[in-house]
Amino acid sequence: MIVENTAELPEIIFPSPREILFQRTLRHKGFIIGAAILALILAVALLAPVLAPHDPYHQDLAHQMQNPVWHADGTWRHPLGTDNLGRDYLSRLMFGARISLLIGISAMLISGLIGTTLGVAAGYFGGRTDMIISFLITTRLSMPVVLVALAVVALIGGSLTVIIWVLGFLIWDRFAVVMRSSTQQLRGIEYVSAAKAIGCSTPHILIIEIIPNILNNLIVVATLEVAHAILLEAALSFLGMGVQPPLPSWGLMIAEGKEFMLFTPWVIAIPGVVLSLLVLAINLMGDGIRDITAPEGHS
Repeated sequence: MIVENTAELPEIIFPSPREILFQRTLRHKGFIIGAAILALILAVALLAPVLAPHDPYHQDLAHQMQNPVWHADGTWRHPLGTDNLGRDYLSRLMFGARISLLIGISAMLISGLIGTTLGVAAGYFGGRTDMIISFLITTRLSMPVVLVALAVVALIGGSLTVIIWVLGFLIWDRFAVVMRSSTQQLRGIEYVSAAKAIGCSTPHILIIEIIPNILNNLIVVATLEVAHAILLEAALSFLGMGVQPPLPSWGLMIAEGKEFMLFTPWVIAIPGVVLSLLVLAINLMGDGIRDITAPEGHS
């Protein structure tokens, strides 16, 4: 005699892809730390006009080179001291975050548009198109970015707009290389072949089938290039060919403080540490995005 078990089996609920992604995000400490630091710097940059205790451009020669508050003669009127022109260092640091983020994001968008377009075209069409674009990538890789940027800025003149466009036209190679390789892997896959078989146009295949599936790699490269552009701007400003005074660029603050570094090292230590934290946060987020969205990641 067979006795049927009438008890209902518990329903097994599998987590959705969004829930799996959220769980991976919470478990990735590097991404959390990077996102927290970047969010703090971004908030300071956006709220700089409200948070800054002084006008970052106001000069007060009677109070130049005041020490930060942790020194014996420091005051809370200028918590991070003042520079050689008496400008409040904390205020300039806050507004400098705007300059760095603006340059990094803008240069990344320009280079991303150029590099992604070239990389996807080379990877999808192949043949002569791939050969020509690969030659352009090789030519770009043979050019030292800092030296070319210095030469161009010296000819044209340094300004915020010039720096953004120069960096945007010089750092597209990583986008092109990664997008070319990713597109080559996808162009022979089943759903792309099916789209071709049913007569979908080339723009449709590229925009609907290819680009959404390489978006993960694109985001990772974009985060790295933001950090790269910020460091390049700081290097150019330090060499006197970047953002021009009186704009409060962190690289320019380091350049202006190098004459006083032996007696007041905080004038280069403060912007240097903040610049390092910003680049570290962006790189941690880039690595985290790569790990979290990787298909081989643990759920």
